[in-house]
Amino acid sequence: MVSGMSTATAAGNGSKNARTYLPDQGNREQLLNFAEFMRELEAHLAQNSSQAALVDPTGEARPIPEEIFRILDQVTNALAAGKGITVVPQGMTMTTQQAADFLGVSRPTLVRLLESGAIPFEQPGRHRRVRLHDLLDYQQSFSAQRREALRDLARANLDATEKTGSPSQIQRLSEMPGE
Repeated sequence: MVSGMSTATAAGNGSKNARTYLPDQGNREQLLNFAEFMRELEAHLAQNSSQAALVDPTGEARPIPEEIFRILDQVTNALAAGKGITVVPQGMTMTTQQAADFLGVSRPTLVRLLESGAIPFEQPGRHRRVRLHDLLDYQQSFSAQRREALRDLARANLDATEKTGSPSQIQRLSEMPGE
């Protein structure tokens, strides 16, 4: 583990493996250099149809699966940009505040979404718990609905005709008759 770069999250049930990594400003140059190295490595791998590998202390190279390489690239870029990143198991449950933070909405807005049935939740006692995969499903569904609404709006704009006049015909509201 890299010292000075991680803090444990305070997540709920199932979060024993959840961890947030924050960039250490003292390592900023090292993070930027590594991010650049990852970009160069990715370009090289794409051109040569090869696979990245880690070399263990005995000198044996072990291939890095594509999924892990993508994760490493994403983590590297986030840390190099000065952003933290949280690694969370898919089955994790969150408090309503954690779920609201994840979606980027207020807690009352999240509670309204839960109560409306838009996002499933569990309430084993007094507090609601939301599963990460349910939040991801909602996020994906909401994004698809938003894209469709934007497409409909763009189609409606294509059908609309705009009528314009010449600048000499424009009057201020105070110049309008009857004002």
